[in-house]
Amino acid sequence: MANWLNFKYIRYLYLFVGILVLSSSKPWGFYGHKKINRLAVFTLPPELFPLFKENLDYISEHAVDPDKRRYMIPTEGPCHFIDLDYYQFPFDSIPHSWNKAVAKYSEDTLRKHGIVPWHIYLTKLNLQKAFEEKNIDKILKYAADIGHYIGDAHVPLHTTRNYNGQFTNQKGIHGLWESRLVELFSEEYNYFVGKSKYITSIQDEIWKTLKESHFALDSVFNLESTITLENKFQKYGFEQRGNVTQRVYSREFSKEYHTRLNNMVERRLKASIKMTGSIWYTAWVDAGQPDLTSLLSIKPSKEFLKELEVLEKTHSSHKHSGRDCDY
Repeated sequence: MANWLNFKYIRYLYLFVGILVLSSSKPWGFYGHKKINRLAVFTLPPELFPLFKENLDYISEHAVDPDKRRYMIPTEGPCHFIDLDYYQFPFDSIPHSWNKAVAKYSEDTLRKHGIVPWHIYLTKLNLQKAFEEKNIDKILKYAADIGHYIGDAHVPLHTTRNYNGQFTNQKGIHGLWESRLVELFSEEYNYFVGKSKYITSIQDEIWKTLKESHFALDSVFNLESTITLENKFQKYGFEQRGNVTQRVYSREFSKEYHTRLNNMVERRLKASIKMTGSIWYTAWVDAGQPDLTSLLSIKPSKEFLKELEVLEKTHSSHKHSGRDCDY
């Protein structure tokens, strides 16, 4: 019991330090995904925590690799979203099984309108296999990846064709909801989400998450439109970012929108953290709960590190193909 209490104390001490480190950082887009992965580590049980803590920097920093791969792999883009409003009665009509969904709609249709629920499940299976094989390269890769896709699934604007307000004269709302609000207000959030849990049906949990995200869209769009029409706040301003002056949503407008959303962004961010840790844990349990102690002394392979280096160089020198909004 004493050892367990010591472990809990150390884990939450690390969590507190992790929050302080993250709170001192301002960039977003990538910022939110890194936060989700980093804090999800501290939800894990003693059997998993040492390995993930040992590789905390990797799991955090590489939470954004799926976005970077959009610069290299054209098929990566659809893995980040699903246009639920394309389908009639999506939560009753879309099969949770990939093969059944393909048989009903065709693979081309599914990929055109996004495949994030099925890709999360596939990545979970890949992580499970990596645990079974005790392959440190693949464990790190798929653990980092899955947190990214889970984070995307929790964003309401990743569930609609009107993903950036382009059909409702609200272009830029994606960056406002997912980027600007977190940049301005995330230091006020409470990130203690409790322990990860075993998820009996990953697919059901994914679709439950998407349903919650999609049903929040009315508030996301209507509140922004209402505040704009009231015209009580200057909507845009300019801020210096390094050597560049950028047009941004004003702090006053952003604050009003954040207030009227009633903690929506915080709730979705915290739910992403909890679900990420829980799917990591579930993949490990479904792999047979292997002892991972031997992996603590193993570093990623040279081949794996080379692959990451190529990804970084490609990301730095190319424009991505895909939707014109912040992911």
